[in-house]
Amino acid sequence: MANKIDSPCISACQLKGGMCTGCGRRIEEIRQWKSMKRPEKLATIKRAEQRRKKLNQ
Repeated sequence: MANKIDSPCISACQLKGGMCTGCGRRIEEIRQWKSMKRPEKLATIKRAEQRRKKLNQ
């Protein structure tokens, strides 16, 4: 498993209700990304994927 976890940003940033519709992260998660530890990043990615799925329903 790679040590570095890349940002889930897909450069399609558009905020809607405090959430980016491109990557699914909340504004707080975007701001804190660089200071997050690996487990936090993995959890954030998982939550973001779930949010994007809800948007696409």
